[in-house]
Amino acid sequence: MNLQVKSFEEYQQAYQLSIDHPEVFWANIAEHFTWKKKWDRVLDWNFSEPQIEWFGGAKLNITENCLDRHLENNGDDIAIIWESNDPDEASRNISYRELHQQVCTFSNVLKQNGAKKGDRICLYMPMIPELEVALLACARIGAIHSVVFGGFSAQSISDRIQDAQCNIVVTADGSFRGNKEICLKNIMDEALISCPSVERVIVVERSKSAISMEKGRDVFYDQEMSRMESLGLTDFAAEPMDAEDPLFILYTSGSTGKPKGVVHTCGGYMVFATYTFQNIFQYKKGQIYFCTADIGWITGHTYIVYGPLASGATSLMFEGIPTFPDAGRFWDIVEKFKVNILYTAPTAIRSLMAFGLDFVKNKDLSSLQALGSVGEPINEEAWNWYNEHIGKKNCPIVDTWWQTETGGIMISPLAHLTPTKPCYATLPLPGIQPILVDEKGEEIVGNGVSGNLCIKFPWPGMIRTTYGDHERCRTTYFATYENLYFTGDGCLRDEDGYYRITGRVDDVMNISGHRIGTAEVENAINMHSGVIESAVVAYPHDIKGQGIYAYVIMDNATHDPSQIKKDISATVTKIIGAIARPDKIQIVSGLPKTRSGKIMRRILRKIAEGDVSNLGDTSTLLDPAVVEKIKDERI
Repeated sequence: MNLQVKSFEEYQQAYQLSIDHPEVFWANIAEHFTWKKKWDRVLDWNFSEPQIEWFGGAKLNITENCLDRHLENNGDDIAIIWESNDPDEASRNISYRELHQQVCTFSNVLKQNGAKKGDRICLYMPMIPELEVALLACARIGAIHSVVFGGFSAQSISDRIQDAQCNIVVTADGSFRGNKEICLKNIMDEALISCPSVERVIVVERSKSAISMEKGRDVFYDQEMSRMESLGLTDFAAEPMDAEDPLFILYTSGSTGKPKGVVHTCGGYMVFATYTFQNIFQYKKGQIYFCTADIGWITGHTYIVYGPLASGATSLMFEGIPTFPDAGRFWDIVEKFKVNILYTAPTAIRSLMAFGLDFVKNKDLSSLQALGSVGEPINEEAWNWYNEHIGKKNCPIVDTWWQTETGGIMISPLAHLTPTKPCYATLPLPGIQPILVDEKGEEIVGNGVSGNLCIKFPWPGMIRTTYGDHERCRTTYFATYENLYFTGDGCLRDEDGYYRITGRVDDVMNISGHRIGTAEVENAINMHSGVIESAVVAYPHDIKGQGIYAYVIMDNATHDPSQIKKDISATVTKIIGAIARPDKIQIVSGLPKTRSGKIMRRILRKIAEGDVSNLGDTSTLLDPAVVEKIKDERI
């Protein structure tokens, strides 16, 4: 069986095989990889525990599949094209051979600094090649990487380091985002005050800003790399890993305030990441592929690093933002490198739409052959703009649905093969068995229906546990509906059997394609000394898709409303990061609660959306008059 299907008919055949004989199907796909030892069994599973094992008994190292196996015939092919935040700074091309050597050298750096198999290592870095090197070196030595997005606050970093008990941190002096410089090392130093488990901090010099280096703990990346070279330690035999050994932890927001560490494992994730990359984008050798995500999110893990590298692809990595130095930056990059495949988020598309066509019209985008959308459902206006002005009605748009927990794309068109519809993720990938259920968990059969989206059979890239708290994994994903993985998303299945994601049905918001729990933001707001209670909901936002609307009860002290809103925003930024800053803050005297004390978020959501004529029955509330007051004072 080929790794990549070549026609829609082949997709249909592969899909049918994957449903009828899933173990045969995935074993055939897994044969395309390098294993130190083949599996004894393809799959063991039980969703009630949950307990999922793919390729049990197999031994491998994912970096041998991402690097070593390409060296003999394709070692001089470009693995990474790196484009700086500053358009005047030289870009960098890194071949597979060069990347392999850097990863091996840094693997020795990690070992010489006390890292060992099973350790958790935190990476808090800009979008620079050293981040990919560090991530792959962790995988090569058998350590578990935990990448923390460079926009998170010291408190958020500290929470993640403490949860995973990381003993090593790799960071940078600073990073550039547009015309802003962010001193990552200073933020990390603040985080580490409450992280006694960290014994070593390795610092990449990127911004050349003044930083403090703690004697005995902090070392410079370049100096350590040079030291290994002088010792002749530039090769490193990849550590044999069990297929079910953890590869990485990636923290994602949940409906409670504490972020949860999603755990992905070595074997199944590798197979799924590579299979989905090659099939959805229909990648061909020599194409230039550009995913605009940050490696701090799952999209960057799967579709900047692991999927493309395991496929021998050339992956473009961009340090900056789409609007610097102007709103034509993405299109400049496409033109400069003759990009063939562009994978970006609806938030970015809507943001660039708002700047008009002046930044697009003189750019040569003729190299583009396929476009992708990720992070949230794309609205029809953005889909049409993307199709017409970027793809010139000549590039299929793969509107991909998936999650941090799924490890890779689950429902999506295959570029050039699947007939597309605006705003539809279309059809499941081979091996993926979606099901729509009602609130009671009863299956909703047929087409032209909608319900809650679940998956009824395991796939290789799926979450195995939440780090240090398996019960949380069970209750979040597997306890809502018996023997089903619950995605938390609502979904429509149209008359053609095509799937369209309609949004979250739990207490998680989708802000600019990033999931943020309402409880997490509320906890941060409540840290402000003047706040008694708060409630947060999502509302429609022209650029972000969803914005954050906060209802806040203050104490009896006299407050300047405009100042208090600034202070609350600053508090949230400090505790979580700017990404979670509320877009609207309404000071209220009370919240709509049931007599048992439960906040009726449904009512708050309707008010935030401006749908005040359809609030339903409020007579059972503890104080129905509160609703009228909130309505009248809505921002």
